[in-house]
Amino acid sequence: MKQAGDDPRPGLLELTAASAYVGSLVLVAEHWLDRVDPGAHRRVKGLRLVTAYGIAAMLGKMVDITHSLPGGAALSSVAGSFALWASVSEGRGARAESSRDLLLFAAAAAIGAASFIVGASILQHVSRVGPELTLATGAFLVGYLRRFGITGAGFGSQVYIGQLLAYGSRLGSQDLPAVGVAGLVAALASVVPRLLSGPAEHPPPSPAPMPAVGAPRPEVIMGLQAATAALVIVVLNAAVGLVESAWAITACTYVVASSPSATIDRVKRRIIGTMIGVPIGLACLPLATAAPLVVWGAAALAMIVYAMALPERYDIACGACAFALIITLAVDGEHSVPVLASRAWETLLGGAVGLAATMLVPPLLRLRKS
Repeated sequence: MKQAGDDPRPGLLELTAASAYVGSLVLVAEHWLDRVDPGAHRRVKGLRLVTAYGIAAMLGKMVDITHSLPGGAALSSVAGSFALWASVSEGRGARAESSRDLLLFAAAAAIGAASFIVGASILQHVSRVGPELTLATGAFLVGYLRRFGITGAGFGSQVYIGQLLAYGSRLGSQDLPAVGVAGLVAALASVVPRLLSGPAEHPPPSPAPMPAVGAPRPEVIMGLQAATAALVIVVLNAAVGLVESAWAITACTYVVASSPSATIDRVKRRIIGTMIGVPIGLACLPLATAAPLVVWGAAALAMIVYAMALPERYDIACGACAFALIITLAVDGEHSVPVLASRAWETLLGGAVGLAATMLVPPLLRLRKS
């Protein structure tokens, strides 16, 4: 028999309060999305790049493709990364131009990976860190090829990405056939979502070409700054041994901008974003083994946020990318906290060296000219 004060619906108030709290969080997220991406165009691109990765990774696991293919074990992850970063670099408004650039970027990633494999096979006899010297060539191209507009900038970036993936995946000469197939798979996987997204995307306006004042051109200087910073980090790695020197090289490559003030801003934003994204990723490490599907979903969401924030909020983009990297590495079997945490201080090192190169290289070039 019920007492007079009994609640016939136990926990209803708590459930209502929890629902209201979740609803408020959804509302806040909706307002943030509308403010950052009012027309949902960047969200569409974020979904597209995640879709491209998924298609390429799935095709890379098909037995019909990997059967009797040397190096086929790495095909899925390499092809997925090729497609993902090709979609990130692409920024055209028309389908035909976008498809052309995506094909070029997939080819550039394969060229970059192949160049690393060939270069590493030669330079490994020079020094323990000899293969890393190949990354300096890609770092130079990231800056130099900006003289050819958005397509050139994407091509240079993809060459470096291909080199970085080959280095991180420890690809060798036996993997060259897989690299070629990965390029083809990435091209297909990145073009199809772009054709389907169509006019739903409004890419940001392309940056104006930098004026060629004096000699050398600004893009050449940027390339030399990035390559110099990369070489300094290779020397540091040879001298003291860095945990993941490639992360520092990547940081110095992508913080170099057209002016010292712009570089300082990018360094600051990249460091702030990484210092936030890495701890959040480390906090999610227990989920890597307990709920890998949840982790992959969180990584996909982080890359959508990355695509939305990249044009205007480089700090948020870097934080999302760092978070996605940490948790996906954990799912793939890397559970060493010192290695994963090194992403933060390697980024700090790379940013500092990149900034120093931005300050020092132009005066040295002027002295040499005089």
